[in-house]
Amino acid sequence: MLVILMENQLVSPQQVCPTCLMADQGGQPRWQQGQLRCGRALHKQDQEQPDQYECQMGFRIARID
Repeated sequence: MLVILMENQLVSPQQVCPTCLMADQGGQPRWQQGQLRCGRALHKQDQEQPDQYECQMGFRIARID
């Protein structure tokens, strides 16, 4: 599951991504084969942290399983 990290809260991509020009036709992040195609992977500080990405719009996105 992907979530958007904003300060002290988690926001669903359904609230943010539909307005993004980089989103897919369904208004979802371009997630393909375990990679965020509309952003870049961020370096992990700790192995226990979830995978994090920064999207083209500047939001930080985390993959939480």
